[in-house]
Amino acid sequence: MSEQEVQPLAPRRRTRQIMVGKVPVGGDAPITVQSMTKTDTRDVEATVRQIYDYAAAGCEIVRVSVPTKKAGEVFHEICARSPIPVVADIHLDYRLALVAADGGAACLRINPGNIGGQDRVRAVVDKAGEKGIPIRIGVNGGSLEKDLLERFGTATPEAMVASALRHIEVLEREGFHDIKISLKASDVIRTVQAYRLLAKQVDYPFHLGITEAGTSFGGTIRSCAGMGILLAEGLGDTIRVSLTGDGEEECRVGHELLRSLALRTGGFRMVSCPSCGRVQIDLNRVAHEIEEGLRAIGHEHITYAVMGCVVNGPGEARDADLGVAGGAGEGLIYRKGELIRKVKEEDLVPAFLEEARRVKAEADAAKA
Repeated sequence: MSEQEVQPLAPRRRTRQIMVGKVPVGGDAPITVQSMTKTDTRDVEATVRQIYDYAAAGCEIVRVSVPTKKAGEVFHEICARSPIPVVADIHLDYRLALVAADGGAACLRINPGNIGGQDRVRAVVDKAGEKGIPIRIGVNGGSLEKDLLERFGTATPEAMVASALRHIEVLEREGFHDIKISLKASDVIRTVQAYRLLAKQVDYPFHLGITEAGTSFGGTIRSCAGMGILLAEGLGDTIRVSLTGDGEEECRVGHELLRSLALRTGGFRMVSCPSCGRVQIDLNRVAHEIEEGLRAIGHEHITYAVMGCVVNGPGEARDADLGVAGGAGEGLIYRKGELIRKVKEEDLVPAFLEEARRVKAEADAAKA
């Protein structure tokens, strides 16, 4: 079954829709993938270069920290040069939110509880309203208000939801409803429970994530486990995979997560076997080199199969748009179920990518 035929496991939760720059979030809009720059914001060139790298990896909205006055002074240049909408991440100093909004921020990420009293919140809300930009309320299990920690004993899901409702009320008191919400903890269970609880009480769009998820290995697992549960239940309108390491990897993992749940299409899908004692080619090398080559070619809506032996290989290869089944130091290349080439192992990667480029050229010609 093709990815276009697969249906999501549950209908999307109905939410109001906001606009982050030209990107819709919530409502019936596609679920978007976000990341956050890991450069020193004061270094404009490095930050803009990283945003372009993220965008090439599929990032659709990028968050940039604005922690200091100097970062605020150059923020407008980053926004002007960014190919995707920029969210300003603000803590403690409400004046930085005002500067970021004037500098072209497509959204403000604030915690209303740590930027001061209602007068300061009002100043930020007035500026956001003037500029027509939304505010993301970011609740984090590691930085809840002291009175809530005392009331609930620790950062429970109920405490996180209470914090979110408190901040929502602060903005709604000013007549502001252009809001999205995140409820992030560093573990899966609390995060899932918090989003489930809040989903019953508000119709604002949700930004999903497991905060401080970890390095690439553990962080990817925790992020996909937590967000996968919520997305499969129809919750979530924009996501970020938070990894200690490469931001581009965050974007790729995010897109693959959405595609695996039939929530997004596009890009290519590659099926490859885990290898076993039957395999008689260097499958690890072949699969990784083919995957890198396919990224450079840039296919859309194409399924590839890279299989190691003749047990499941021919069947998977035949079901793919383009596939290979390994043999004894050789490979059989199939296209749409038909065997088209038999090549030696050393020629397998270039031969497969040659056929992939041919598939791409034919698809482009059909669109012209």
